[in-house]
Amino acid sequence: MLVAVLTRNEHCPPHVHVGPPEWEARFEFSFWHNGVRLWDVVPVQSQPKAVVLESLRLAIKTPEHLCRARQCWWQSMQAVCLVNQAWDSVEQEVVSGQEKRAGARLIQTAVFDAQRNRTILQLKGVSPPVEIEL
Repeated sequence: MLVAVLTRNEHCPPHVHVGPPEWEARFEFSFWHNGVRLWDVVPVQSQPKAVVLESLRLAIKTPEHLCRARQCWWQSMQAVCLVNQAWDSVEQEVVSGQEKRAGARLIQTAVFDAQRNRTILQLKGVSPPVEIEL
């Protein structure tokens, strides 16, 4: 089984591609929480059993693999796909830029510190930056 963080013509949201030649699954990950979710599988007719996909999701979610995926994504993209969204400091979560939530602040810049395994958000009108330990 091959797990790859592709670095050519990639796009947000951050994700990894997994699978043998018969099918490919994409799993989305984040730079602000440690969750991993199945995004899609192609072709659908060759999709493996749910237990296989869940075992892959759990493997990607391990701290070692998730950290490596983030490092590869950051090196390639120099982006964590959070700019122009908002940070809700009360709920400690990212919300869509279109969602108007009281107290949520626009994320102006977002960087990943691979050595410290942290995401650093610069919020509009807020100093110092928010550091998210992953």
